[in-house]
Amino acid sequence: MPRIAAIQLNAGADISKNLSLTRDLVAQACEEGAVLAALPECFALMAADDQQRLQFAEPESTPGLVQNFLSDLAKEMGIWILAAGVFVRSRQLNMVRNASFLFDDRGICVCRYDKIHLFNVNLSNGERYSESSYTEPGTEIVIQDTPVGTCGLTNCYDVRFPSLYKQLAENGASWFAVPSAFAYTTGKDHWEVLLRARAIENHAYVVAPAQWGRHPGDRQTYGHSMIVDPWGEIIACQTKGNGVIFGEVEIDRVNSIRRRFMDT
Repeated sequence: MPRIAAIQLNAGADISKNLSLTRDLVAQACEEGAVLAALPECFALMAADDQQRLQFAEPESTPGLVQNFLSDLAKEMGIWILAAGVFVRSRQLNMVRNASFLFDDRGICVCRYDKIHLFNVNLSNGERYSESSYTEPGTEIVIQDTPVGTCGLTNCYDVRFPSLYKQLAENGASWFAVPSAFAYTTGKDHWEVLLRARAIENHAYVVAPAQWGRHPGDRQTYGHSMIVDPWGEIIACQTKGNGVIFGEVEIDRVNSIRRRFMDT
């Protein structure tokens, strides 16, 4: 049965270092038999500020540095790659899109998803996030057939919006990608609960590669990359550190559970 890999890493402001680390971890996924590797949000750049995001944002009309890297890597290693948090210039001045790209094992981009729900929050400890101040939200849901089943693409803060996942499941998704750079403060209380809830209520697998540790701009992410099965059981988890976890999306298990709940 085809294996899927969720990659956890700690990205910083140096794109070349981030891409080198990404290459090493994707190679590890390949060596251990994965046919698809999912990368965390902002794997190529955890920007220190809005200006850096704009500086390194990809052109809207043609692939840029990061997309070309992903295409070449997927083709070279013969693996599908799902990559989130690639900043793409918006048509709105001084704004970006937070885009996810899925490349097949020939290096062809088969779909793009622009993050719909943006992270705007003021926490009790003084942390403040305002993703909408520099990001234009997406509007369209995206599903895509892959070697490990039909994927519903989502991104980080999307996980707090159950209606999105219901739509994806109703449109045939057997697993959800939730690549994230989840804040430590909220992650320690909410991350596992949210991932397991999205799996349970939709009888679907959840694959959630995550950032971990400290980043530029005094930001800290929670880590705990997970793969969760449609019964809400955690198949694999990497609490901290760079690494790769693996799982299998069993379509028959998804269909069996969905049938049982439909019959009751």
